[in-house]
Amino acid sequence: MNYEGRLFGMINKKVKTMEEALNGLIDGMTIMISGFGDAGVPFNLINGVFEMGIKDLIIISNNAGRYDDGISKLLKENRVRKIICSYPRSLKGSIIEKKYKEKAVELELVPQGTLAERIRCGGSGIGGFYTRTGLGTLLAQNKEIKVIDDIEYVFEAPLKADFALVSALKADRWGNLIYSKSARNFGPLMCMASNTTVVEVQDCVEIGELEPENIITPGIFVDRVIEIEPILIL
Repeated sequence: MNYEGRLFGMINKKVKTMEEALNGLIDGMTIMISGFGDAGVPFNLINGVFEMGIKDLIIISNNAGRYDDGISKLLKENRVRKIICSYPRSLKGSIIEKKYKEKAVELELVPQGTLAERIRCGGSGIGGFYTRTGLGTLLAQNKEIKVIDDIEYVFEAPLKADFALVSALKADRWGNLIYSKSARNFGPLMCMASNTTVVEVQDCVEIGELEPENIITPGIFVDRVIEIEPILIL
């Protein structure tokens, strides 16, 4: 067998247990969690973090959870020190308002497009960017203001994480990913911006079964894949 053949046979990022998937995640780490509303939220991985008793977390996500599921479950048990997000409150209810008023969690609000771009910069090795979003508001407090062509811009720093917890539709054992519609949301960016990326999928297929043109996240950005049964959210 030549080198290419050996490489083809050796690479396998699929793990069987939640303990393997979350190995190395410890108290005090920063984790990115994909999701837009309920779409693309890695509920199984979040439950795994909860069961491990991990605490003092900094979470970067678009939402701050709903009801007692997902991130809300961690917030309710005071496992989160700080959350960086765009939409902390939900029409379906959230624990974040209560915890924030109790000063049990620090909250950093980031406009949605700015959040995505900060994560993209973190994954692309870019040292930040200037934007007019948030200029003249509380969101720009204590941030650098730069004038370019007589127009003021706010500087936004990149975001990185120790772990990314992401949900995808399908993967192969090399870690190549495809997503389902809006469940794609922040996942591809977060995969790039974290030291360790763990992905839960509904289906892990053989090499070659994913249409190359449909692959959104190449396996180089993925460390572990765990196949799970989808959770029905009512």
